[in-house]
Order: sequence, then structure tokens, then C-alpha cells
Amino acid sequence: MKWNENYLSQKFDLPQDVDNFLSAAPDVIIARNIDDLYKNSHFGDEKKWYEVNYEINGKEVVTEALVCKVKNGIATNYPDPYMRRREPECLFIGDDYPTDKPLYKTKFANDFSVLRAETFDWLADQQLMIFPFSSGHSEYGIPSIAIAPANAGFFAFGLGLLQGIIDAEKFEKKYKPDFFIFVAPPFRHTHFNGKQVVVHNRSEKKYEMFSYNLYPGPSAKKGVYGALIHFGESENWITAHASVVQVKTPYDIKVNIMHEGASGGGKSEMNEHMHREFDGSILLGKKSTTGETKYIVIPKCCDLRPVADDMVLCHKSIQKDNGKITVLDAENSWFIRVDHIKKYGTDPDIEARTIHPETPLLFFNIDVQPGSTALLWEHIEDAPGKSCPNPRFILPRKIVPDIINKPVS
Repeated sequence: MKWNENYLSQKFDLPQDVDNFLSAAPDVIIARNIDDLYKNSHFGDEKKWYEVNYEINGKEVVTEALVCKVKNGIATNYPDPYMRRREPECLFIGDDYPTDKPLYKTKFANDFSVLRAETFDWLADQQLMIFPFSSGHSEYGIPSIAIAPANAGFFAFGLGLLQGIIDAEKFEKKYKPDFFIFVAPPFRHTHFNGKQVVVHNRSEKKYEMFSYNLYPGPSAKKGVYGALIHFGESENWITAHASVVQVKTPYDIKVNIMHEGASGGGKSEMNEHMHREFDGSILLGKKSTTGETKYIVIPKCCDLRPVADDMVLCHKSIQKDNGKITVLDAENSWFIRVDHIKKYGTDPDIEARTIHPETPLLFFNIDVQPGSTALLWEHIEDAPGKSCPNPRFILPRKIVPDIINKPVS
């Protein structure tokens, strides 16, 4: 759907400065559903790689990402190995509200309002893509909107998978977002010496996040998490960094388990079935000095019903005052790392879901060619003989078997 002034006034209640650069942009694509985002994630010849590139200071053109269509979705690779993983020190705060995070003005010796204005000026000259969504949950989430250059459609597709999308045609009244995501990739080079930078800018009535790179980890993923923490703090609820699974034993006993912890702490593994050997046994370990192995045999395991993978919404509206915390998944899809899948058959459950998925998936750092099938064990190399440690894909909840969509305690 194309942007026009009538549609703006009828459907959206946006701040004046956002309205100004959207109205000035040469073209704006308004996505209505996930299929729109998928179709706009690749431009040109579908049998070739599409280059997501930007002009830097009117001199050189830098390719930020390579995108191609594959049989099971969209694959994205980054020419710069640095961009294939999240920079742990990329987050800065652009406002003066209390925080324990580094301040933009301290790090870069300038007030963020200057860069914010420059960002809006740059966006005003671009073909843009926008879509509204609800951060955290369709019913209990934060009214949100994403605004990105249209040629970075794969990034919008990833965010749409992770957090969903709202059809503006179905608005009964003007949509007023409280959370804004602005994407301006070339600023990584023009302002930050090639580094990933994400700036969170809070005000009394809204929360803005500026992503100056196209890796979704610090923005589409952790950026939304930061906004949920902010709104939850002001409204007295939390979003936990955790996974949740319901375990059903062979004796029909059900136990809900939440594992809260840092990235890389084994949260996603809570929702994975045991990895068995060809004969059905389970490898406990291998002695590194002698090669001796230990196995156990468990004929019948517990059933696992996944609830959440990484972000757990503990909204006050769903609490039951029963002495337990009640939770929902704060994501619509999961951003899963598959560096442990090094060969076919490592994790048949996940592998089967991705080879012939019910809906197109989005892959990162997987070695593919246009028109091929993205295989989770084929990881791109950072250098000859050095496999990228961060291959990933986005897995929609709706294709996960036995998933629980209602609140659990």
C-alpha cells in the first residue's frame, strides 16, 4: 500500500517530526501483513543475490547485506564478518532519564538531538517501509511502529516475524504508537567508524530506538526487550530474560519450568528434545584424553510443550495472585542460534521444521545460493576454514508442535 496524506490523517496519530519526514519521503510502503514483508524482503531478479547497499558521504557505496530467496524462505548474509553477530557494547542512551547504561553524549561528546535530526533528514530522502505492531504480545503489548529504508526489507521481515504485524486497514480509530523503531544503516559508517550502535531515546510519552545497523540482534530483538523493560517498570510488571516449558511426565504429571539467565546459558535447550544416537541411546559424554564414551538408555522421555524461548511477559493483567508468576511469550517467533548443528541429523526436530516449513523463514549466516534450500548445518565461513559462530534462523511459534499459547503459572 502506498502512503498518502489522507491515509496518514485517517489511520495514524504520529508526532509532528515523524509525520514531516514521512510526508517528505519519495515513497513509503505500508505493509499490512507478514506476506507483504516477505514479498518486499527481496528486490530484482529472484535467481540472484540482492545487494542492500547505501551511498556513504556521496562518495562510495557500501553493501551492508546480501539477500536471496531460497526454497524455504529468505537468506541473509553480511559481507563484513563483524556484522554477523551482535556487538555487546552497542547500546547507548540518548536521554537524561535514570539509567545504568552508557550515555550517548558521554561516549560521543554530543547531544543525541543533533543525530536524531540528522537521522530524520536522511529518512526523508529514502524510499521507506513502515508497519505497526504490538511489542511483547498482541493483547498486552506496547503500540509500536517500525520505519526502515525499503531496501532493508529483510530486516523488516525479521522484525515482523519476531513481533508480528498489525493491518492498518483494520484500525477502528487512529493508531498512536508509544514505541518507535527507526533504522538508518549508513550511519554506522558516517558516524560510528563501522561499529554497530543502537540508541534508546526515552521521553515522557514515547520510547524511540534508533538502529544504526542491520543485524537484528540489538534492535529487532534486544531493542524491543529494552522497550518492554521500560514500560513494565512504569506500569509495575516485568519481562524476564528466560525460557519456559511445560513438562509432562510418562505418569501424566505436568510441571511448568522457567529458566532465567544470560544469553548462551542454555535457555533455548529447555525446549529441545534429547539428542539421541542412531540406536536411540543418549550420549552422556566423551573423555577427551582416551575417547571413552558413556551412554544411557531412556525408553520413554517426558513430553515437552514449549511456552517461551527467550523473552517472557509477566504482565500484571494475567497474574492470578496464587503465589506463582503467570507468564506469556513476549515474542511471535524465536531467534535461534544453530552453531551446534554441524551435520545432518544433529537435531532432527528443528531440521525437519526448517527444510519444508509451513511458512517462509528467515536465515542468517547460512551458506546458500539463490533458489537452493537453506540447511542449518551449512554455516558461512568468517575466514577460510573458520566457521561463523553465530548462524541463526527465525522460527515462528505457529509452526512449533504442541506449543502453549495461553498464560501458564
